[in-house]
Amino acid sequence: MLQFAHKQSLPGNAKPVAQVYDTIRAIGREAWNACFHGHVEDYDCLLAIEDAGIGDFEWRYLTVTENGKISAAIPAFLCPYPLDTTLEDGVARRLIRRMRRHVSGFLVLRLACLGSPCTETGAIGFHADVPEERREVLLAELLIAFEALAVQEGCGLMGIKDIPAPVAAEFGVLLSKHRYAAIGSLPTAWLDIDFKTIGDYMARLSAGTRKDMRRKLKSLDAVRVEIRTDIGDLLSRVMTLYHDTRNRSEWQFEELTPAYFEGILTHMAGRAFCFLYFVGDTLLAANLIVHDERLAIDKFFCMDAEQGRPYNLYFLSWFTNLRYCLDHGLSRYQSGQAYYENKIRLGSRLTANTMFFRHRNPLLQVLLQLVSPFFSQDEEN
Repeated sequence: MLQFAHKQSLPGNAKPVAQVYDTIRAIGREAWNACFHGHVEDYDCLLAIEDAGIGDFEWRYLTVTENGKISAAIPAFLCPYPLDTTLEDGVARRLIRRMRRHVSGFLVLRLACLGSPCTETGAIGFHADVPEERREVLLAELLIAFEALAVQEGCGLMGIKDIPAPVAAEFGVLLSKHRYAAIGSLPTAWLDIDFKTIGDYMARLSAGTRKDMRRKLKSLDAVRVEIRTDIGDLLSRVMTLYHDTRNRSEWQFEELTPAYFEGILTHMAGRAFCFLYFVGDTLLAANLIVHDERLAIDKFFCMDAEQGRPYNLYFLSWFTNLRYCLDHGLSRYQSGQAYYENKIRLGSRLTANTMFFRHRNPLLQVLLQLVSPFFSQDEEN
């Protein structure tokens, strides 16, 4: 555990102490969640991620303690980062990857990043007792500790992952002072469940979309839908669907493991489940959902593209998820990042996200800023 103390103008002359942990267990559920009230992806979610054995990731957790109480917290991770991760498929990406066959570390930097690669956005947690005007002071303490960690771990590149627009606006000046540059990231899609029935929801869609959805929903007659909190007997098949879906994606960063899916369902018991979609005895799609009493987050929809597409399983899953929200009194459905055309067509709204980056070498920082538009993930359709 690393520990840092800095002088600030605080009530009672208390000094905030920033600490860095390599396991969230050292902090504890109650202390962590006190800073993340209202966040679905809380202590239990991060514990499942930590235990999942995902690739080359090392996990860290930063806190600021005042008067014996954690006032602010944020997860972080360390990993080798290929700069072409977010580059669109094309000549440049193919050339970089061809070069990497001969020089394995070509355009691969050691990255320290605030946030988690497996959560929907980068959440900065503050205890409910923290006044709004002190949030920037506490985030500054977290940044100082984070930058010291990056130096200690030999990470030239530092990042802050997927900060939602309102948070980026609140702390933009501070991040600029710390010499972080901004780059567009994929926005988050969400839909308020402010209708009472699926019929009411359908009435809000365009006439063409309503007609198309009614036609697609007829496939439900041939599909069996199960809801499960334990997929042990089908885990191998779910992983096959996951890898098939992942391989169709342009952007690939973390690769999830069977332990991730099992861990989410176990650690978030009562707040996580899978919808499974069968035709006959064949599992063609799986949809991992996490939720609290207000919000449902669609974490992953995995499908056998060849066999599943004729049954319109993506659209069946959309309406299945909306019915779940209605039946359980949830007020928002968050369908995540990417594939926006259909989500907007189905009534979703988008919240912009921003990534921030900084290289410890000033010359490389200037170079990265010049080329960063080519690596932006800012996609809205």
